[in-house]
Amino acid sequence: MKIAVLGTGAGARSHIARLTQLGHQVVVGTRDSQVTLGRTEPDFMGTEPFAQWLADYPAVDLMNFGDAAAEGEFVINGIDGANAVRVLGEISGHLAGKVLMDYAVPFVYNPERAHPWPTPWGVMPALDPVDSDSLGERIQRALPDTKVVKACVTQEQETVVDPRKVGGGDHTIFIAGEDAGAKQQVTELLRSYGWQDVLDLGPIVSSRGMEMYSHMHSAIQFALGGARFGIKVIR
Repeated sequence: MKIAVLGTGAGARSHIARLTQLGHQVVVGTRDSQVTLGRTEPDFMGTEPFAQWLADYPAVDLMNFGDAAAEGEFVINGIDGANAVRVLGEISGHLAGKVLMDYAVPFVYNPERAHPWPTPWGVMPALDPVDSDSLGERIQRALPDTKVVKACVTQEQETVVDPRKVGGGDHTIFIAGEDAGAKQQVTELLRSYGWQDVLDLGPIVSSRGMEMYSHMHSAIQFALGGARFGIKVIR
């Protein structure tokens, strides 16, 4: 399958590498491909320049967001939460009728906010929207002709693409969305990654709980000294 991955950060790179390994044709979307390829310094998270990383994946094409979305039969959204709705709305025509798997978290980086949550690496970002709305819902509203499935938001993406790294893969991943067929496609992709327990939480409104869990996930990880972990829903 030809899959478009929108974004070039560490999470997107995890999906790109795994999808390539699984034999999919992958195209990658960015705001300006020439600017992205021209960067020579690590980003604010210390991630190496994309051009340097991409050299190991010569079959992967980098293009602007709209062109990548147009080429992909299936699309994965890795655009940061603060910009995802705007960017996806601008290319909505290229996403019509397609499945969009969204793993973005609506983080707001504002270290000067009241009562900041100090963490081992700085200040924990806030969530916006939160509680009465979600990024997943906003994306679906902005893309009424696209089948949005929220998924992979309760794990680091390096674990999403290789769940066996934690507990031999015996943990749970969640999905939510309005279209049953789209959720089935996402489930099939997740199973190809190695997930055995994919729990459907129902409609896209369940994105709220999945996104809000990000703070709990971080708290657990801090307690574990940064170790990767999974959660298992025991029936």
